[in-house]
Amino acid sequence: MSIAQTPEWEALLAHRRDLEGATLRDLFREDPSRGETFTAEAGDMFLDYSKNLVTGETLRLLVALAERAGLRERIDAMFRGERINVTEDRAVLHVALRAPAGEVIEVDGQNVVPWVHEVLDRMSAFAERVRSGEWRGFTGKPIRSVVNIGIGGSDLGPAMAYEALRDFSDRSRAFRFVSNVDGTDVWEATRDLDAEETLFIVASKTFTTIETLTNAQSARAWLVGALGDEAAVANHFVAVSTNAEEVAAFGIDPGNMFEFWDWVGGRYSFDSAIGLSLMIAIGPAHFREMLAGFRQMDEHFRAAPFDRNLPVLLGLIGVWYGNFFGAETHAVLPYSQYLWKLPSYLQQLDMESNGKSIDLDGSPVDHQTGPIVWGTAGTNGQHAYYQLIHQGTKLIPCDFIGFARPSHEVGRHQDLLMANLFAQTEALAFGKTREQVQAEGVPPSQVPHRTFRGNHPTNTILATALTPRALGRLVALYEHKVFTQGTIWHIDSFDQWGVELGKALANRIVPELEAGSEPELAHDSSTNSLIRRYRRMRHAGGRT
Repeated sequence: MSIAQTPEWEALLAHRRDLEGATLRDLFREDPSRGETFTAEAGDMFLDYSKNLVTGETLRLLVALAERAGLRERIDAMFRGERINVTEDRAVLHVALRAPAGEVIEVDGQNVVPWVHEVLDRMSAFAERVRSGEWRGFTGKPIRSVVNIGIGGSDLGPAMAYEALRDFSDRSRAFRFVSNVDGTDVWEATRDLDAEETLFIVASKTFTTIETLTNAQSARAWLVGALGDEAAVANHFVAVSTNAEEVAAFGIDPGNMFEFWDWVGGRYSFDSAIGLSLMIAIGPAHFREMLAGFRQMDEHFRAAPFDRNLPVLLGLIGVWYGNFFGAETHAVLPYSQYLWKLPSYLQQLDMESNGKSIDLDGSPVDHQTGPIVWGTAGTNGQHAYYQLIHQGTKLIPCDFIGFARPSHEVGRHQDLLMANLFAQTEALAFGKTREQVQAEGVPPSQVPHRTFRGNHPTNTILATALTPRALGRLVALYEHKVFTQGTIWHIDSFDQWGVELGKALANRIVPELEAGSEPELAHDSSTNSLIRRYRRMRHAGGRT
């Protein structure tokens, strides 16, 4: 039975009708302590969800929906290593990547935790060799630049985390991330580097991903061209993969291959060997601190009651707006410049996970699933798209993320930054009435334009400071929020078949673009016409 056909869903539909016309002004007036009671904590992470259109009854009904969906059982199944990724028949064990050494988490009767720590120890040893200058390039120079080559989860995760933890990184080295098959990406990443001092980390589980291997081959050609010897590849390339044969064929010593496993999805993987570039940047000790933060949120998610469980609460509130209010997007607004890549990272985490229209039983879903996720760092967005959130016609739930302590004490910047965060959530919740605007003496013709309806929902997530541990907690918070929603919608949050069709068609089109003579084309009329026009424009010469 679809979750949308259950009594719990019907009860929420009825409750939604009962709340028709309710406002956040009303809810706060009726309950002056609402700002203290509609909160939850995990470690030093604090969630204020009081500025949402929810009551105690809403939460009770949403928790009942989660229980009906079997959320507790599915959480336990994930941590037990069961094959909950049903379409690929795989376990889902990113939680094992941050498990303590003595824990037992089994897949097919094998405890995977020792494997995780073996790779983690190898990563640590290698990172220390690079950071200390012991690992040297082909000509004997130490490594001063590290370039991570990957795509999707092999790029977005480590790139986001490096930017987030830049303040903990080795500032004497350059760290760059290449993902786009557009040659400009690899060209810009290498154009000003010294090949003698550059290390490339090629991150690809199968070592066959066309974008990653194309970029890696171009980087290899750049290196060999600069150093004049194919043997240089062994000193300047390492791999994160499971395919030792292809790694060796590329010229990388399989002894310099760092493994991860098929029970780690790409978008859940930067705390695995995929994070090797990050570990070199911030050092093994800080990397392990980050893993400890992940683990703290894992334990909270696994043990806390649903009505005080941060990932569950975020997930349920998202279901409330998506399925019962018709909200289609969700904004993530970190008030930290170091987190400017977090929304992009969460786009993949959320939309690749829950962008599904078929349920676990192979049937079409009869309800809305994952939202469109977007956002930028505050305060930049305030001068770009907040206008639409405040006065537009769309309902856009928002997560505001802030920290009590700045990464750098610079004048009065931190208090100004956080004042903006608090002011935005207040303005979105309560707006500005016509009477308030009129009382300010605004010209009558402007009154409608300067009135704010309010009633726009927000969550506020506060932590003490942006540290490796705090980043681990934050990312795990969103991982488990996505899992919560996928469970309620009865979809597989861990496959991504939707990315495959375009890849297959691209592989078919590539030889048609590269052919010396006009190829036979058998696409639709639009695609055929575009290919022919591209070929003419490509070979016309010159720029216009």
